[in-house]
Amino acid sequence: MTPREPLSTPFTASSTADEVLRGVDLTGVRAIVTGASSGIGIETARALTAAGAEVTLAVRNTTAGNAVAETIEKSTGGIRPRAVRLDLADRTTVTRFVDAWHGPLHLLINNAGVVTGGLERTREGWELQFATNHLGHFALATGLHDALALGAADRDGARIVSVSSTAHMRAGIDFDDLHFERRSYDPQIAYAQSKTANSLFAVEASRLWASDGIIANAVNPGGVATGLQRNFTTQQKESLDAAEAAGVFTYKTVEQGAATSIVAAVAPEFAHSGGHYLDDAQEAYTVTNDADLAQHPHGVKEWALDPATAKRLWTVSTDLLRDRPLDATASGTAASLVGHRIEPQGR
Repeated sequence: MTPREPLSTPFTASSTADEVLRGVDLTGVRAIVTGASSGIGIETARALTAAGAEVTLAVRNTTAGNAVAETIEKSTGGIRPRAVRLDLADRTTVTRFVDAWHGPLHLLINNAGVVTGGLERTREGWELQFATNHLGHFALATGLHDALALGAADRDGARIVSVSSTAHMRAGIDFDDLHFERRSYDPQIAYAQSKTANSLFAVEASRLWASDGIIANAVNPGGVATGLQRNFTTQQKESLDAAEAAGVFTYKTVEQGAATSIVAAVAPEFAHSGGHYLDDAQEAYTVTNDADLAQHPHGVKEWALDPATAKRLWTVSTDLLRDRPLDATASGTAASLVGHRIEPQGR
């Protein structure tokens, strides 16, 4: 079977989010952007709002989120985004967010992410980077499936954008020790595993939900200096500097970094085609699992797109969430999990 050519768009590594959205009217589109109080998340939310979308900023710190919403409103003259609390490492807030959402959802951008300098765990005992970057977004997306299906029926399709990273090339999924209970902890390998998981989520979500009109794609935003690096250890910083010196990446502006997420969100090339990994506004080419990162900085490893691995990860993730039920006493009573209703604006 002849390998197909990767999907391409008119955009490049230097394109900005606004350039991708030029001439695109998102009036009536309801979008969620996680991690929208800093870095690429802010620019993604701003660009979508400027194009007419009704954007919800899903953030850990609503004070910071409201400040971002005010800045976006002033800069765009558009609809003021809504800031709603969401801590992806705390499943009670994920449940609260999902329960509060009402009506269709057209666009879910799973942008938030954490990097740790050492081993940290959630109260379930899960490794924090995997729990936040993958499991939290997995719980959010599956919880919002019905809203996405409504959005798909409303506008001929709904999309999920899963923000991955070149770091995925450092590690696949270690199903025998997902949470570093036996192996020595390496924060870079833990982060890499979570970013591979982000890509695999897009593969399986598209397989399972395409019949509902929902597709998901993963994106690598490229090298952008954001708050994500604030917890880097000296070793992590040196590794990043060495990668830049080797030409693995060139730093982008936040406007350029957000562009690939926006391509996955609105480009017609990806309207009904999911399970892809995008880099520099194009679908990336696939490389073998033993390929060298320095030689293939714009590729995607086979382990990040493997359908069997994606299916297994989905099952394992579902089991983890089911086998560790929410402890309502940890964040209040079960009734307190229901927050203010997140309704379509203007209705």
